[in-house]
Amino acid sequence: MLLDTLLEYPLDEINCFEGLPETRDTLEGNSLQKAEYVFEKYDIPCFADDTGLEVEALNGAPGVYSARYAGPQRNSGDNIALLLKNLQSKESRKARFRTVISLVGLEQNAMLFDGIVSGTITDETRGTSGFGYDPVFLPDGYHKTFAEMSLDEKNVLSHRALAVKKLEGYLKKISNLHK
Repeated sequence: MLLDTLLEYPLDEINCFEGLPETRDTLEGNSLQKAEYVFEKYDIPCFADDTGLEVEALNGAPGVYSARYAGPQRNSGDNIALLLKNLQSKESRKARFRTVISLVGLEQNAMLFDGIVSGTITDETRGTSGFGYDPVFLPDGYHKTFAEMSLDEKNVLSHRALAVKKLEGYLKKISNLHK
């Protein structure tokens, strides 16, 4: 099956140990850049993702810069502290986590799949599970932040899981067409 073929080659198994480039200014751009890099250098189909937290009152920030929002040290605690500081005077705390997966090398054009979970930013951190902004992200319709949820609970509604489901559906569809 096509999906199995894509999952057969983790980066270390194809001797790809270098950091993948992420120099674009959108999630779509970064995910595509990474997938194209692997496809062009190693000549195998590839999918790659990029994820960001987009906050309405901050005009979509931190967005594509989510991992390094507070600086190049990529520290989650610093990122959260800066986010909460920047939201202090804002009325709206609406936010969304968004993942974009790019797939290259199977069709003539790259394919993009996204997953979005909407929610709000809490006033303080809550929970110890997860990573990144999980302690301050409260998904719509829930009373727990991502960091207060079990991994199973989070995986049911996560932005990455939604994007992966779309990718998987597409791969099953084209796999059936090529039988």
